[in-house]
Amino acid sequence: MKSPICDLLGIEFPLVAFSHCRDVVAAVSRAGGFGVLGATGHSPESVRRELRWIEDHADGKPYGIDVLIPENMATAGESGVTYNSLQSRVSDRHRDFARDLLLKAGVTLPQQTVDAGQPQPFDPERALEILDAAFEFPIRLIANALGVPPPAMLEMGKRHGVPVAALVGAREHAIRQVNAGVDILVAQGTEAGGHCGEVSTMVLIPEVLKAIRPIRDVPVLAAGGVMNGAQMAACMAMGAAGVWTGSVWLATTESETTEIFREKMIEAGSRDAVRSRSRTGKPARQLRSAWTEAWERDPSSPGPLPMPLQTLVSENALHAVDRAAAAGNQRAREMVTYFVGQGVGLIDSVRSAGQVVQEFKSDFIEAVERLDGLVAE
Repeated sequence: MKSPICDLLGIEFPLVAFSHCRDVVAAVSRAGGFGVLGATGHSPESVRRELRWIEDHADGKPYGIDVLIPENMATAGESGVTYNSLQSRVSDRHRDFARDLLLKAGVTLPQQTVDAGQPQPFDPERALEILDAAFEFPIRLIANALGVPPPAMLEMGKRHGVPVAALVGAREHAIRQVNAGVDILVAQGTEAGGHCGEVSTMVLIPEVLKAIRPIRDVPVLAAGGVMNGAQMAACMAMGAAGVWTGSVWLATTESETTEIFREKMIEAGSRDAVRSRSRTGKPARQLRSAWTEAWERDPSSPGPLPMPLQTLVSENALHAVDRAAAAGNQRAREMVTYFVGQGVGLIDSVRSAGQVVQEFKSDFIEAVERLDGLVAE
């Protein structure tokens, strides 16, 4: 296809797949798309293992990596913050609320032990260390969410000749990113899973394109609710250079999600994907569950803590929920949640990642031919 994204990334089809699962990344790249490994939560050592595996299984096809360096969180500007040093900032009220939620569902919250020097969740310094490790491999893209990439990240990309992408959810964010020097914008509508804004994809794409046109020519990937090739064609008809996708890969055989979560995705409708601060402390779209409902609607809820403190409350608890649900605890099953977008309403089965790529291609071609048929000769 003729697209600036294909030229920049060395791919044949401008379908970018974000996933925390190396199997999905490799499978999408092998099939002609572009897999991006979500590296938040990794260490330099673990990301080396993941990229080495991808390198061995991607058949020489290109792939990239995504980190999360928030511009705004409770510890912004502090250095050397560790997981353990943050524990004292989490109130007993928040811990007790989470523990009581689990106890009512028959789930015991295990004692969590972490290394004394383990960095805080979403630690900016650790993210740069991960990128350093990633550049030991022939990655073709680095991407950042939740703000303008720090100058060190932009410099890394320039030094290695690798494009830097950044996610945006509003036109003013796009303007800041282009002025900062990013190479690719991912304009992500509110339909998206994970951290997202409030503007729909259908409005955001033309709004971003119009806003950046006078500044600089930067290719824009459309994101948010894109689950098939027809939607991809619609986004490119609006001027996008391709699409960035995430939720569609959660319902693949290779995905990192649990079997129970896959079942819940198939059962869910689009309105079951809700924006909630109950997992990370920032509004993130995820599957509605007893966990999200309690934190957002229960009158006794203390309310979610800001990022990164809420993660100290949620992650260990939700891992315990997943284990209990897998063991047959039905009340725990009601609490199972994970990041997913409104496109969950279009998920009706679990397929392989390679099959999803091929369906994107065929749906895209059919949509383009349909549009061509509307033009009078």
